[in-house]
Amino acid sequence: MIKWFSLGFWELIARVVLRNKILMLSIIVAITVFLGMQWKYIHFTFTEANMLPDDNIANVEYNAFLNKFGEEGNLIIIGVKDKTFFTPKAYAAWSTLMNSLKKDKAIDLVISINDLKKLQKNDSLQKFELVPFVDQNKTLDKAYLQNIKKQLFNDMPFYEGLLFNKKSGSIRSAVYMDKKIVNTKARKEYILEKLVPAIEKFERETNIDLRVSGMPYIRTLNAKTITDEISLFIGASLLVTSLLFFFFFRSFRATLISIIIVIIGVMWSFGVLGLLNYEITVLTALVPSLIIVIGIPNCIFLTNKYHQEYKVHRNKVKALQRVTTKIGMATLMTNVTTAIGFFTFISSNNKLLIEFGNVTSINIMLLFFLCIVVIPIFHSYIPAPIDRHIEHLDRGSVKRFMDWILHNVKHSRFSIYVVAISLLVISIIGIYKMRISGSLIEDMPKKEAFFQDIIFFENEFDGVMPLEIMIDTKHKKGVMKLSTLKRMDELEQAIDEIPELSKPISIVNLVKYSKQAYYNGNPEYYELPTSQEQGFILSYAKNATKNSKENLMKSYVDSTGQFARITTFMRDDNGGAIQKIEAEVRKEADKIFPPDRYKVTITGKALVFQKGTGYLLDNLLSSLVFAFFLTALLIGFMFRSFKMILVSIIPNLLPLLLTAGIMGFLDIPLKPSTILVFGIAFGLSVDDTVRFLAQYREELKKNNWKIRKSVYATFNDAGLSMFYTSIVLFFGFSVFMLSSFGGTIALGGLISLTLLFGMLSNLMLLPALVLTLNKTLANEQEFIEPKIDIIEHSDEEIDALKKTKLL
Repeated sequence: MIKWFSLGFWELIARVVLRNKILMLSIIVAITVFLGMQWKYIHFTFTEANMLPDDNIANVEYNAFLNKFGEEGNLIIIGVKDKTFFTPKAYAAWSTLMNSLKKDKAIDLVISINDLKKLQKNDSLQKFELVPFVDQNKTLDKAYLQNIKKQLFNDMPFYEGLLFNKKSGSIRSAVYMDKKIVNTKARKEYILEKLVPAIEKFERETNIDLRVSGMPYIRTLNAKTITDEISLFIGASLLVTSLLFFFFFRSFRATLISIIIVIIGVMWSFGVLGLLNYEITVLTALVPSLIIVIGIPNCIFLTNKYHQEYKVHRNKVKALQRVTTKIGMATLMTNVTTAIGFFTFISSNNKLLIEFGNVTSINIMLLFFLCIVVIPIFHSYIPAPIDRHIEHLDRGSVKRFMDWILHNVKHSRFSIYVVAISLLVISIIGIYKMRISGSLIEDMPKKEAFFQDIIFFENEFDGVMPLEIMIDTKHKKGVMKLSTLKRMDELEQAIDEIPELSKPISIVNLVKYSKQAYYNGNPEYYELPTSQEQGFILSYAKNATKNSKENLMKSYVDSTGQFARITTFMRDDNGGAIQKIEAEVRKEADKIFPPDRYKVTITGKALVFQKGTGYLLDNLLSSLVFAFFLTALLIGFMFRSFKMILVSIIPNLLPLLLTAGIMGFLDIPLKPSTILVFGIAFGLSVDDTVRFLAQYREELKKNNWKIRKSVYATFNDAGLSMFYTSIVLFFGFSVFMLSSFGGTIALGGLISLTLLFGMLSNLMLLPALVLTLNKTLANEQEFIEPKIDIIEHSDEEIDALKKTKLL
């Protein structure tokens, strides 16, 4: 197998490609057609990303909660804060809006002021009845509406925090979607085609700004933004990278073939998504743009080598043959290391990352095949480069920069090490300042209107991040025992004293409301019944809405009466403190509910998300270590030297530490989006290292194992390509900063920054380390000698080959 990667093997590849041009292009067309047929299987995700594996305890507890109380992500909230709301015109428009929503089959339940029900005692039936709070026949009377507002805010404490904020006067409605369609395409169709137009119609008629939020709404608009940004990223990355390519090479034809290659690569990436039946998520949506950003550097490396070879002997055929023969191995290795950077995500045990890693690594290797085949064939059909095309090899400003770097490598290696160590120390200080984000909304597009609506509900109703407490009484109908209710009330009072949490909601609120209703709606009786009152008040409450769709108890007590639910909310900016909050709630719960008689579970989306972030951090760090290990194996395969493994790892570890330090100093938290930076950046940055060392390996052989001469020759040969590709990668990833999503912006900006550090590290620190540590390496290395030597053809031989159609 080793001989497959010798120079003879790559000369064979060059011969096969250039002798069978039509066949090779036909294979590419066939692959393109096949993968194009897979596009019909592409679909967008309609479910939320879960960063925890299914068997994780947090997921198990959360799923147990959902099994008892149903999908919590089916609530849409519509809010308003306007002094003119309680006027006939505005109220009539509001009633029309709510009634239209209620009639739609996609909606399960609407709780709103216009059809609010209040409990009323019926002594003859010994139960509470739900009677209308508002007499619709009187809503044209402004005075009546003002009286309704006064009653709501002063006499209905049960609905405080649910439907109104007494302090600010804001109002909201709760719209529950059918749980069966929450994770389907029907949710998107309802939100975009019915709900949004209805909201806009209300705003036009009343000039009142409505606020809309809730997971179905947020997920739908989030998904729409992601879909819109796919075309933005593809267009921007293609424009930026192609302009840079043309700036470097000044050739329309070379630029055109590079654009064609990456466009085919993008088509293949969509085809692979469909073939693997993967959904388009916030991560896989980035794959087509990544293919462009990674593909152009491949084109640059091969085109630059072609120009270098052509400049030496002005023979196009010989130059094309040597492109593959001389740098085929280096190009393969760089693509393999890039693919490794993404492929290591499969060790994360997270479906979202596994799919992203699989589809990206597969497409990177397909892209390598595309470049190594198409570029030599294309240039064999067009005229040879003219002087304008190859003058970039001696361009003044770039040459001066490269000469300055080489001068420092030759004469100032000690200064390079001092700077590197200083940066390392500063980075470590910054790393200690890093924090982990527990925010659910931090990465959402802050410029979008729905994000501002989230902030509105955070401010008006004390947060949007739900924290759920499920209490198992271990006995059927155990929830409605007065002793259990009193324990729940005690826990709710403890929760209310935690400043980060909102007023909790549970069956206790309904029982208190039942007592208030029993005493003819007097708000002074909004409290739990006494032991003397419990018999008749609890019996009233149990009979209140049996078999009714509007059963107020079913959301907080399961059908057996064994499990109870307490819901509280916290502001998003307290997400980082969720572990501390959980510990406080757990301490109070264990004190109030004896573990031998009750089981208390603390769960909810906020908690699962925060634990998922921590889990992802641990697993991606493991993935990064795995990537280092695989890269070390590749370098070990090439050099058979542990010192060379160190030489390859150090220049790529330093940029990662620098980026982490900057994140600490700038208070950019570790979160799912920023954690990804390190694996992706390492896979791309190590390309330059492998490219340099692979070239250095060949130069050692050519220069009779003279280390200095080989290092300088490698720098002169590969340094310019490393500079070009790094610049393209820097600006290519910068286009992700055009995104509306904070996570995508951070991903693009931090990867660009890391790659910039990586370029400088590989151009300066890497050669310096090779010169310093390599004094004894030439004797240690057992280089793989090729079984077949590269064949140097004379001009006459090449003409003969042309005539026989071998080239």
